[in-house]
Amino acid sequence: MNLVERSQGRFLFPELLELLESPVFGFRPFGQVIRVEDFVADGRYVLRAELPGIDPDKDLEVTVGHGVLHIRAEKAREVKDAKEPRRSEIAYGAFSRSVTLPPTAETEDVTAAYKDGVLEITVGLKEEHAAEGRRVLVRH
Repeated sequence: MNLVERSQGRFLFPELLELLESPVFGFRPFGQVIRVEDFVADGRYVLRAELPGIDPDKDLEVTVGHGVLHIRAEKAREVKDAKEPRRSEIAYGAFSRSVTLPPTAETEDVTAAYKDGVLEITVGLKEEHAAEGRRVLVRH
C-alpha cells in the first residue's frame, strides 16, 4: 500500500485550497489568491509572493496596518489581436492577500522589492523579551 506524502504545511487549509484551485476542480473560492512563503531570517520576517507579469509601479500596492500586511495586484490581459486564445490557463484580474504579521513586528520598518516575478517584503522584528513569571498571592 502506498501512503500519500503530506507537505509540511502548518494547517490542512492551505492543502485544501490548493486542491480546490487545481485544474481538475477549476474553482477559486476567494478570488485570485497570491501564493506566498514566509520565514524569519537575520531578525526579520520575510514574505515572498509570486506575482509574475505585473508592473510593480502601476499594478502593485503593499500596505501595512493593525498588524496585517496587505498585498494587492492586478494583471490585465494584453490584447494583441481580436482573436481569443484557444486555451488560457494564465490568471488575469485582481489579486489580493492579507497576512497577519508576528506580534513582534515593527510596522515602521518594512521594505519591499520586486524581481523576476517575485515580491519580497521584509519586516523588522523587535527582540522578544521573556516575561518573568511571578507568584500570585491567593487570598482566602
